[in-house]
Amino acid sequence: MKWITRSHVHVDRVACPWLITRFIDNQAVFLFVPKTEVDRVAVEMGAIPFDTPGAELGHREGRCSFESILVRYDLKDPALLRMAKIIHAADVAQDIDQDPLARGLEAIATGFSLRFPNDEANLEHQFEVYDALYAWCRLDVSRGKPASS
Repeated sequence: MKWITRSHVHVDRVACPWLITRFIDNQAVFLFVPKTEVDRVAVEMGAIPFDTPGAELGHREGRCSFESILVRYDLKDPALLRMAKIIHAADVAQDIDQDPLARGLEAIATGFSLRFPNDEANLEHQFEVYDALYAWCRLDVSRGKPASS
């Protein structure tokens, strides 16, 4: 399937492709276009929009896009739910201090954006970060009482 979002990826627009690739569509193709072009290109290309205004898989009902994808695809893995708390806090400016790992993830996202301004290259490099974060979240929830919640 094809998936589409705004260009210049940051926390949620990296986390969502990671989640989609790892848990929903391992053959996913991602398109990155200017915000004003998402709706038109989505229709033309038959792509599923995410993390863009008005998208079902976007910020809705207090959720970030990563959380909306979890809900839509009924993903209930406790490690993904732990990750969602971190990603939400890192992505939603007013919630940045709701998780102690959020400021670090936001800083990492900013650093990758500076190093890899091309969205595809940015994803390629940051997926390793999200793989590591998921591994940590699996460990964290296995302890029974999340250490950083």
